[in-house]
Amino acid sequence: MGQWRGPDGILVEAIILDDRPLLRVSCRVNGRTYLRGYCATVAELGEHGVDLAALVEDTQLDHL
Repeated sequence: MGQWRGPDGILVEAIILDDRPLLRVSCRVNGRTYLRGYCATVAELGEHGVDLAALVEDTQLDHL
C-alpha cells in the first residue's frame, strides 16, 4: 500500500477496510494524529483539505 505526505502534517494512506480499497486521510498536529476521514476516490480528497499537487510519496515503506 502507498503513503503520501502533504503540508501541515497531512498523510494519505491507501488501505483496505472491510474488503474495500479506501484512502485514509489524517493530520498530525502537535505530535498527535487525527483522522480526517476516508475517501473512496481520489476526487474526494479535496473535501478533506488535501491538495493533490502538494502530495509527495512517502518512500519510507521501501526500507521495511
